[in-house]
Amino acid sequence: MTIRESTPTVLVLGATGFVGRHVCATFANAGYHVVAVARTAVEHLAAHRFIAFDLARTPAEDTARFLGDERIDVVVNAIGSIWGARPEEMHERCTAPTQRLLEALSLMPRRPRLVQLGSVLEYGSPPATAYGQAKLAATNAVLRADALGEANALVLRIANAAGPGTPAISLLGQVAARLKEAAVRGESAVVELFPLRAHRDYVDVRDVAEAVLAAAVSTATGQVIGIGRGEAVPVRSLVNELIRVSGVPARVVEREAPAAARGADDWIRVDTGPAYEVLGWRPQRSREVALQSLWEECDQKAASV
Repeated sequence: MTIRESTPTVLVLGATGFVGRHVCATFANAGYHVVAVARTAVEHLAAHRFIAFDLARTPAEDTARFLGDERIDVVVNAIGSIWGARPEEMHERCTAPTQRLLEALSLMPRRPRLVQLGSVLEYGSPPATAYGQAKLAATNAVLRADALGEANALVLRIANAAGPGTPAISLLGQVAARLKEAAVRGESAVVELFPLRAHRDYVDVRDVAEAVLAAAVSTATGQVIGIGRGEAVPVRSLVNELIRVSGVPARVVEREAPAAARGADDWIRVDTGPAYEVLGWRPQRSREVALQSLWEECDQKAASV
């Protein structure tokens, strides 16, 4: 028996993203053969087999054939963790790839397990942002396909994530960048941000990846399970903690937010009970550990330049 025949294979869509890269690493460490898929490769995926693939523009029949040829056991759909995309792009970049994937799965006689990664921004009636609306449409499509027997799927609704690889455009990524710029110059930092009034549930991205692995081996289907720490903490305290971890003297300046951004999702906390009951998963890392890892990676990148 060859290694390929005895080893389960996971295909990670959106493998170049913040969450996707950690999902690849976690499955590899668990003994899976990892097929990393995105439109373009990046350096940190060198340890995995990479295939450039545009799911939204590939016919469902071709995608089904591809999944069958690769003998995929699990598909993790991490597409759609988009920072900074325009509202009009959201359907094309978040919802359409999921719909095309579901079409492909419906054509397969042996369907891989699907773990769909959603977002806490899907909450609301309707969700407050275009991103949340697009992600909710994708979640609903997955649940419909599962109910019809056209997919073997579970949806994880992910809280805000932090840790190594935090995107530079995110709140914590922006703060880390300003702190590092000041540290390189040997100066105090001035960090300009929108008002820090929100309370959010932040979870270490490596804990998220471990939840995805737990979902992959679970037999549960047709459910939406929240993944977070179960605590809504003031965003201001997270910023202050990151400044403390960095050791860089800093002053935070809060400027007025655009009207469209005011009052949206000011308080978010995930109910983590179902994650433990269904998946046996609990977060293992503190927010402090996540912020420390974020800063250490930022520091290492700066030192290597």
